[in-house]
Amino acid sequence: MKMPRQVFLLVWVLIVLCSCINHVCRGQDYDDDTTPAAPPPEQEDCNGIFLMYNFIERIKEYPHVKNATAQAWAFKSQMTVLNAGLEELKAWKVFVGFQHNEVLVSASGAVSIDGEDLPAKVGNNGTTLAGYPQADLKTSVDTAGDIYQIQAKIEFTGTQFGVKPPGVPMPKMIRLENDGYKCPAARRRGTNTMLVCCVKDKKKKVKQTKNKFLPRQYGDLTFTYDVLQAYSGNYLAQVTIDNNHPLGRLDHWNLTWEWMRGEFIYSMRGAYTHKKDPSECIYGAAGQYYKDFDFSQVMNCEKKPIIADLPADRANDTQVGKLPYCCRNGTILPAFMDESKSRSIFQLQVYKIPPDMNRTALTPPQRWKIDGVLNPEYKCGAPIRVDPTQFPDPSGLQATSSAIASWQVSCNITRPKAKESRCCVSFSAYYNESVIPCNTCACGCENTDRCNPNAHAMLLPPEAILVPFENRTAKAKAWAKIKHFPIPNPMPCPDNCGVSINWHINSDYKQGWTARITLFNWDDYPFEDWFTAIQMKKAFRGYEKVYSFNGTKLPEANNTIFFQGTPGMNYLVGETNGTNPLVDPRVPGKQQSVISFTKKTTPGINILRGDGFPSKVFFNGEECSLPSSIPLRSSGYRFGTNSLPVVVIGIVTFLLMTELFH
Repeated sequence: MKMPRQVFLLVWVLIVLCSCINHVCRGQDYDDDTTPAAPPPEQEDCNGIFLMYNFIERIKEYPHVKNATAQAWAFKSQMTVLNAGLEELKAWKVFVGFQHNEVLVSASGAVSIDGEDLPAKVGNNGTTLAGYPQADLKTSVDTAGDIYQIQAKIEFTGTQFGVKPPGVPMPKMIRLENDGYKCPAARRRGTNTMLVCCVKDKKKKVKQTKNKFLPRQYGDLTFTYDVLQAYSGNYLAQVTIDNNHPLGRLDHWNLTWEWMRGEFIYSMRGAYTHKKDPSECIYGAAGQYYKDFDFSQVMNCEKKPIIADLPADRANDTQVGKLPYCCRNGTILPAFMDESKSRSIFQLQVYKIPPDMNRTALTPPQRWKIDGVLNPEYKCGAPIRVDPTQFPDPSGLQATSSAIASWQVSCNITRPKAKESRCCVSFSAYYNESVIPCNTCACGCENTDRCNPNAHAMLLPPEAILVPFENRTAKAKAWAKIKHFPIPNPMPCPDNCGVSINWHINSDYKQGWTARITLFNWDDYPFEDWFTAIQMKKAFRGYEKVYSFNGTKLPEANNTIFFQGTPGMNYLVGETNGTNPLVDPRVPGKQQSVISFTKKTTPGINILRGDGFPSKVFFNGEECSLPSSIPLRSSGYRFGTNSLPVVVIGIVTFLLMTELFH
């Protein structure tokens, strides 16, 4: 039977409609591939802070090489920080243990607090990151499960080496760095996911606070960023630097940070910036908003300004000075030396750009870093919001005024890496004719074409440490021939240190022993109010007296003896020309003294076996590089046991050496 044309058309229309309806129904299917993946079971079971690292992808970079360990790969990964507990996590920070020679190019959602600018090599030691702009993670209970308030994500991009496909370059570990939490070893899920649940450490007591913000933290050096006045488009801030470490110090400090919201510094009091260039404002976002603004009067427009202290002659300047604790030419001493000089203050007027034109839109700069001429290296954390700082009321009444908002940056001294010190130590003793000099490249080496940076430093005759390194080569070779020491070829590189210290065992007798310390300044500039600190493991309790310096025992600083110059001798002058510059080598600035120790309070101490040498030496807070060995007893030498002759010999030796050194 033949189907009428009208019926055929009707059937065809029905088929098309059914197919469209069927298509629409499939579009409502929530079981398709667009459904978010279920969280891992470890996250569901976590009652703390859940961390998850996901490796996403990588692409081969140029140049393409056959050596797999040398091939570079651009990678992308993601770090998730989730608060699955019942307590708000303030100022979160995490450690990612990269281990494949990674170069981190960007990390959105966080800032690095290791002090290095991106791109940075993080593949050997990993990196620590702090949350920004979302620094605090609230609880699910307080936010009704709002994922955007309880979770933060870090998007990594970078370069890695050495792992060819199908291998996946995962970090060695991930962990939460906040105090009061402990993290077990991270677990692997599949090939590209690492996760861990960090929980509160019940054994570690954390000071509880009912305040809205975090309590102030201890740091060897701390910054306080106080907003004193706030307007819709700008605010007045005060920066306070406090030195809290007994051996910490800064000279001619330079401070830098990074503006994150396009801010610029209009004016300053108590400090200044090294560069004054309005071009970055005029051609940037600030110039687009402030169209009729006179940027020629702006102090600094850099995203990373370098700030320095004013010299002392500007302290009473009505325009840039007139602040307490300002204008000391960048010197911050330990409170132990002078409490009034252990703090520095400056103020700055900061201008903002949209969308932060509300007077309550206040954001401190990130990635703080400070350095000096010859000082400890400080590693600074991210700014944390603290309770507003209280100030005495300027009216003079017994009242206090509060900052509008306050942040604290806590910094701690880091131990210098090998060949990256800025001072070094040599060892010698009365029972050995040779001096063990500073280590090769102790303070770094730039030009190694004609010397060996990895060779051991050659032993020297005592007089050789009085002359610059370039004049020691002939003495070292001659001494090696006399003593039948090997002469390396090429010769070891110099130590390249601006300051060196010689520790000499002067005498050893039944009731006690003596040492002599000599400081050498090989730089052109002097050190005012210098100090040196000697950490002794076994001999600390036996310290009696230092004869030409002021000496103080600091048992709270790991059994350290603190020496500083007496009035009139608190300058360690710079290197100067000899009496005849055409013939004589340059002469370093020198200070020296004899130190006496008793054996009554240190029974069992053995000076001949090395108990009289320090375990650490500091100069102006910088930890100096120590020799890898100590002098041994030479054959043919006698060791006195009768105290009187040895003391007399020690005094005579000191007088003779004083004449030689001066």
